[in-house]
Amino acid sequence: MAIRIDRDGWYLEAERSGTGDEVILLSNSLGADRTMWWPQRALLESRFTVLSYDTRGHGGSDTPPGPYSFDDLVADAVAVLDHFGVTKAAYMGLSLGGMTGLGLALAHPDRLTRLICADARAEASEPFVKSWDDRLGTLQSRGIEGVWLETVGRWFTEKWRADNPEDLARMRAAFLRTTADGYAGCAAALKRLDYLRSLGGMSVPILYVCGDVDFGAPPDVMRQMAAVTPGAGYALVEDAAHLANINNPKGFNAAISSFLGLV
Repeated sequence: MAIRIDRDGWYLEAERSGTGDEVILLSNSLGADRTMWWPQRALLESRFTVLSYDTRGHGGSDTPPGPYSFDDLVADAVAVLDHFGVTKAAYMGLSLGGMTGLGLALAHPDRLTRLICADARAEASEPFVKSWDDRLGTLQSRGIEGVWLETVGRWFTEKWRADNPEDLARMRAAFLRTTADGYAGCAAALKRLDYLRSLGGMSVPILYVCGDVDFGAPPDVMRQMAAVTPGAGYALVEDAAHLANINNPKGFNAAISSFLGLV
């Protein structure tokens, strides 16, 4: 059941499932919503109470005025934990959600037991910033549908798209629920991403997970992040593009299971 969390006049939409003693908080990719975790939900609910929410401007959440910063997105994650009375939780985020997790772990390490950062970057290189300028140009000229058409090939392998038309339609519908202002607001945060230089001070146990054909957050980029993060783990998911948790659920679930104590 959806729960509305007041953020001082606008609302985040969240849900709670499972009955485990430990809590895990899930955060979605830009352009997705909390339903993107369907391939992991049953696995996680076998041990955890699962909290998930739609990032501002996505899914059932409202769209406050932008642009946004990662401080804003981290504060939203903290607000979800606070709403449910959770002092400390595990966290898993992908892409934008993974970057939000990095910010949460750096600013509020006392709130996390461990962190899975999937298919994400830690800094905004010049080509990365330009890619977002290009996407915002598409958003302005062709709307959110145009952005989807440019995104789908990065999110999913060609084979997955051919083999999973119903799931592809499901993800398209979620993408099209993203508001233009919400997309642009989150893109502004991505263009100012600046966590790489702080990863050496990370105190939260962290596992980096990456799809082997992810061109948005390539394996070499994520290996570098793991190399500079004390004690970090790194897992590569085969036959997976940017949304590795959906492209190869079996491989992704195997990658996270030991870290989360599910085996």
